[in-house]
Amino acid sequence: MDKLLIRGQRRLKGEVTISGAKNAALGILPAALLLSDVCTVENIPNILDIAILRRIMESLGARFIDIDENTLRVDATNVSSYTATGEDMHRFRGSYYLMGALLGRFKKAVVTFPGGCNFGSRPIDQHIKGFEALGAKVEIEHGHIKLTANKLTGANIYLDVVSVGATVNIMLAAVKAEGITTIENAAKEPHIVDIANFLNAMGADIKGAGTDIIRIRGVRELKGNVVHCIIPDMIEAGTYMIAAAATRGDVLVKNVIPKHMESLSAKLVEMNVKIQEYDDSIRVWAKDRLTRANIKTLPYPGFPTDLQPPAAVLLLQADGISTITESIFDNRFQYIDELKRMGAKARVEGRMAVIEGGSKLTGAPVKALDLRAGAACVLAGCVAEGITEVSNVSYIDRGYERMVEKLNSLGADIRRVSDSDGT
Repeated sequence: MDKLLIRGQRRLKGEVTISGAKNAALGILPAALLLSDVCTVENIPNILDIAILRRIMESLGARFIDIDENTLRVDATNVSSYTATGEDMHRFRGSYYLMGALLGRFKKAVVTFPGGCNFGSRPIDQHIKGFEALGAKVEIEHGHIKLTANKLTGANIYLDVVSVGATVNIMLAAVKAEGITTIENAAKEPHIVDIANFLNAMGADIKGAGTDIIRIRGVRELKGNVVHCIIPDMIEAGTYMIAAAATRGDVLVKNVIPKHMESLSAKLVEMNVKIQEYDDSIRVWAKDRLTRANIKTLPYPGFPTDLQPPAAVLLLQADGISTITESIFDNRFQYIDELKRMGAKARVEGRMAVIEGGSKLTGAPVKALDLRAGAACVLAGCVAEGITEVSNVSYIDRGYERMVEKLNSLGADIRRVSDSDGT
């Protein structure tokens, strides 16, 4: 197993280019299965989750041609299997999008329960509710979800909770259903808009993506030879914005959509961080003392839950006592114990973390307990005095493309080593 050795107290300076959005790519590649043809997807992040998804889709009969490091041609012409039950399905949450895609193509699907990061209950009841409303029969047996339908018919579906996954899955299943499907209380994240744009480019009829009501008029067939470029990853962008502020650095974050970053940018300004927005980049710099802030995670356009672990590291650098309230997941503060190994003064009270800023962090062995917690550990290592050792690096590989190289290009001092290499 690899680990990261981080020599801290380096101010980050320079430019960093953001990769394509992980969460968009994890929906767009399964969406290509709805097409019995070829399409091309650009700006795909070169991360572990995508490599795993490729293996799963290849097992179903899909073919991939690497045009370059971040461009794939996807050929779903000969996909003949609707069963995805291998071990890889357990390894990341986004595997559940195969349910909607396979159901939409074959009117049946058999998939293993999805895996992914463990930070609380992540039920799929809203997915099932949507599939059943479209006419599918859903059975859960021996850890497998079995979906079957004689035909899929448009329906009005109200999501009891705002769910990104359910919104995307219902959209995938409804694209080729008969009639009109309406999703109310839909999630509004930018990657939902990107997935809808990809489907529309292939001939789907989806309106309202990005609002809380999405309407899908079913079409008989989708057309191939589409070229789609994935949007920038707002969570990766936010991670580097926070890193710049936490290290009192000065970083130009390139290939971003500034509007997607508004909730974070506003919070950084509140904390006395300087922000300059350009057409497709954001400069972040911090020289003066940081002021305390309270953060509450909310569905988009609110503050993203995926940025709250890195944000905790920033709040540790601010004067006074700050709080983070987690309203999306019920157990996302496990990483706080890892930060406390480094000297963080923080405590968890139910869904709230109380963070006392101003205390010095020192290097220590810590574990990446999930993808974004891993990013928080790396950022803490960049701030801390001495050497921080981060293990469970595979979690970080799941969602950040070349994170070590990007941070080192900004002046960080990070080495990736295997356990056998020693320190």
